[in-house]
Amino acid sequence: MKNYGLEYRRFVIAGVATFIVIVYIIRLFTLQLMSDDYKKNADSNAFLKKIAYPSRGVIKDRNGKLLVYNQPSYDIMVVMNEARNHLDTLEFCEALGITREEFDERMEAIKDRSKNPGYSRFTEQMFRSQLSDHDFSVLQEKMYRFPGFYVQKRSIRQYEYPYAAHVLGDVAEVSPSDIEEDDYYQSGDYIGKLGVERYYEKYLRGEKGVQILLRDAHGRIQGSYKDGELDRPPVPGKNLTLGIDIDLQALGERLLEGKIGSIVAIEPKTGEVLCMVSSPTYDPRMMVGRQRSKSHIELSRNSWKPLLNRSIMGQYPPGSTFKTTQALTFLSEGIITPHTAYPCYHGFVYKGLRVGCHGHGSPLPLVPALSTSCNGYFCWGLYHMMGNRQKYPTVQVAMDKWRDYMVSMGFGYRLGIDLPGERRGLIPNATFYDKAYKGSWNGLTVISISIGQGEVNATPLQIANLGATIANRGYFITPHVVKKIEDNKLDTLYTNRRYTMASRQAYEAVVQGMRSAALGGTCHELAKYDFMACGKTGTAQNRGHDHSVFMGFAPMDDPKIAVAVYVENGGWGATYGVPIGGLIMEKYLHGELSEASKAKAQEIQDKRINYGTADR
Repeated sequence: MKNYGLEYRRFVIAGVATFIVIVYIIRLFTLQLMSDDYKKNADSNAFLKKIAYPSRGVIKDRNGKLLVYNQPSYDIMVVMNEARNHLDTLEFCEALGITREEFDERMEAIKDRSKNPGYSRFTEQMFRSQLSDHDFSVLQEKMYRFPGFYVQKRSIRQYEYPYAAHVLGDVAEVSPSDIEEDDYYQSGDYIGKLGVERYYEKYLRGEKGVQILLRDAHGRIQGSYKDGELDRPPVPGKNLTLGIDIDLQALGERLLEGKIGSIVAIEPKTGEVLCMVSSPTYDPRMMVGRQRSKSHIELSRNSWKPLLNRSIMGQYPPGSTFKTTQALTFLSEGIITPHTAYPCYHGFVYKGLRVGCHGHGSPLPLVPALSTSCNGYFCWGLYHMMGNRQKYPTVQVAMDKWRDYMVSMGFGYRLGIDLPGERRGLIPNATFYDKAYKGSWNGLTVISISIGQGEVNATPLQIANLGATIANRGYFITPHVVKKIEDNKLDTLYTNRRYTMASRQAYEAVVQGMRSAALGGTCHELAKYDFMACGKTGTAQNRGHDHSVFMGFAPMDDPKIAVAVYVENGGWGATYGVPIGGLIMEKYLHGELSEASKAKAQEIQDKRINYGTADR
């Protein structure tokens, strides 16, 4: 009789043997063809590949003044496969000025692939970065005693001025996520973290080179392999020229000392940012070298948030500066003409609703309404637009048309400035209000948006861009801080005009209103200047004291600068916004301040706003 059990066991044994053979074949294939561990091991015994780091591109202001440059620095690199044996650890720690515990922690961190995803025991890894000249000179004499450790010469950033920290940004070691996102980087490399340094990283960083050195059987360097035939020199990073005027930037930062807020100035014809001040700020030189980590922690814990770039991240009610957008919309849509007059009974009063206003003549047509910043006028204009059923079938249609005008003027979405972190602000639409009021709302419900309050929010950059758009009579070029990239063209986003939905005639009327405000209205302090300034104040309501806001440009018929000023809890627009805006215009247009203006600037600089001790 046939033994089926024996027959079954024979198949099992044959299957197991076949499986083992297949495993060995796969493993052999992996080791010989797929894995480069042995190749790396062999190469590391014969060659030392030293990365040659490029010099990072320098940064200058619009007038050629050097803002950011490079200083030599020294990193200590380690090849783990070579450092395991024959190392006098205590002598090494003493030469480097560290403890044995610090040494052990760093060696473990290097091998931790979660923190160092590019780790290989055959390639150079960062052990300690940015040694000073003094520390390096002490260590250099003893380096031959420490096998597996090498000196890598690099450079660190230096900042010529204590200004423009939010614009310039800084450089620091790459994070694991940086390495995962871009295989250009390996552990210990540096990368731009904020500002221009981050946005233009791929231009500034250049391209790494490599030097291949030949070792002998004892691991000693014998010189270049093949006389350097296979070496590749580094390619320096591209230099940047900013639109920033560093002297104008310095004045702006002085004027906002002791205050929370922002100043943004733009050249209307080009969209170049002339200054971008966010206060409180910090000295960019704090973020250099080994002190960067400590400085960053201190700044991030500061309750006044000095790391926040309020110019592009602060989202505020634009207040009465927004009335210019309403005038442009109502005129272009035929809701009003420049001669349309509306009453103001110390505000907008209708069907039990009241929006207050300061005392002035009434009724008023458009130009004096802008000049005096009449709330009633623009409330009536919005009410009539939202209720015009001959032109708009429903309030929702009217609302979305209004929204489209605001978006075309640069509100509600990111403008696209060449800095990381820009916020979009908020422009509501019909869907927004349908959800909020379950479809039951009208012009009276949303009346506060006509004066830049309610649900409307904007960044100081967007308000400055509004000034540039009015100066250009209907178009803007996306604001940008970089004026020129060495051997490269700017993105067309920063060279093409973007036209709004409002008519040229509407812009001319608004310009007249802003000029009237400068001659004898809410911006009358601008009348003293010898250039024809145009302006619009804003007093944005807030839970505490109102915010002081200003938006303007100069000269009226050949605009060279548009300015927005936002001072949190600064009160009336004329208190801080107008005088600061005037000084910024004068400095840029004349190159210096008059003696009277210097005194005014010092007076504003010395003023401090009491924000209390509450955590913001």
